[in-house]
Amino acid sequence: MSVYVIEKEALIRNIKRVEEKAGVPVIGVVKGNGYGLGTAELAGILFENGIKTLAVTEPEDIAKVRSAAEGCRILVMRSTCIPEEAEMIAEDGCIATIGSAESGLVMSRAAEKLGRRVECHLKIDTGLGRYGFMPGQEDEAASVYGLPGLDFTGAYTHFSNAFRSVSLTKEQQRAFVKMTEELKARGVDPGMLHCASSAALFNAEDVAMQGVRIGSAFTGRLICSKDTGLERIGFLESEVVEVKDLPAGHSVGYGGTYTARRPVKIAVIPMGHMDGLGISPSAEKYTLRSVLGTLKRFIKDEGIYVHIKGRKCRLIGRIGLTHCVADITGTDIAPGDKVRADVSPVHVNAAVRREFR
Repeated sequence: MSVYVIEKEALIRNIKRVEEKAGVPVIGVVKGNGYGLGTAELAGILFENGIKTLAVTEPEDIAKVRSAAEGCRILVMRSTCIPEEAEMIAEDGCIATIGSAESGLVMSRAAEKLGRRVECHLKIDTGLGRYGFMPGQEDEAASVYGLPGLDFTGAYTHFSNAFRSVSLTKEQQRAFVKMTEELKARGVDPGMLHCASSAALFNAEDVAMQGVRIGSAFTGRLICSKDTGLERIGFLESEVVEVKDLPAGHSVGYGGTYTARRPVKIAVIPMGHMDGLGISPSAEKYTLRSVLGTLKRFIKDEGIYVHIKGRKCRLIGRIGLTHCVADITGTDIAPGDKVRADVSPVHVNAAVRREFR
């Protein structure tokens, strides 16, 4: 059985590096099962290391975060028009996202129903095309500030291509700032302004503003054209369960896409696509060199590798849902030997156990 191993000390060093780079309060994003590290697990470590505001997208994750980081502030990064979701957010005392007039009304009704005041952040859409008031909707955006039961303390946007285009990111930041200035002109105080995600913080300059929302940078697996100073953390670990010799001409895996040209010794390993193997890209940097390198590896059919007893072993045949096969010809690798594969945590099935070491 596979386990996903996370180096806790490396994760803590990444947290400190993020805080150093930001220079402003960090909102720790733990959406998507904590970017594959585990929602509660990542929330707890972030909170223990000084990050007191955490963010989720699913209201169902609120309880997980609370269980691991009691006393933290939680920003729910979903502008919702669903009354049941609004009530969950209001009842727990989370920070709600308001990205439309309708979502403002729904949250206001939830606040009045529960007899609570709900802290809110306004969402502005500068080009991503999901939640948020768009430039030109300043009057509509300003109107939600007067709704009963809502207290606005911040405003934010989310960049659409920060991992690749600095110029577009800066253009969207200017649009965000301009809209907040338009709100001020209408007598509205937008509060804390935050727009930078992990990619924006490390790819562009002067985007931190009064806060940043960071998720993927904690894993060190960030699409970035610059040296981030972050450490890539996490690896998939399993063990060899069977060793056998195959004669020349024997095929391996579904579809028989690999045929041995010579006698080959193989190791059968119980990990596959379900564990994220063969799905995760080998590099997170998005540069011309990385793109050309990927193309070159594809043309040369360099394949996918795992490490067994310190040896780099190539996988042969198609990777299955739960199994793969490695070429271990000429080695003394035996059943029980540990297998390690570099797999991004976001591609690892949530059912795979996470282990912090």
